[in-house]
Amino acid sequence: QVQLVESGGGLVQAGGSLRLSCAASQSMFSFNVMGWYRQAPGKQRELVALRPYTGSTQYVDSVKGRFTVSRDNANNMLYLQMNSLKPEDTAVYYCSANDRLTQYWGQGTQVTVSS
Repeated sequence: QVQLVESGGGLVQAGGSLRLSCAASQSMFSFNVMGWYRQAPGKQRELVALRPYTGSTQYVDSVKGRFTVSRDNANNMLYLQMNSLKPEDTAVYYCSANDRLTQYWGQGTQVTVSS
């Protein structure tokens, strides 16, 4: 059973930074793609960034230039560095991973950006 555990959320002022972490229970090489999603109150879950096994990371337009995905394959960790945070970035952030058959989700971590 694949487990993804996010951490690193919190309360930050606008313009500040946070780094989210996602710990995977198995080698990330088993996933075709990993990514970060977010869900704001009253809104649908939306894609933030996708990191494929090969190729470049794709970012939603609203976070381009501010958010960066990185991975530590040796420790099965995926990160989301978030800079220049805005109040509209407030949401629960989820780590996700896909293999050939299934999309897996973490439990989410709350990010709140105050104005």
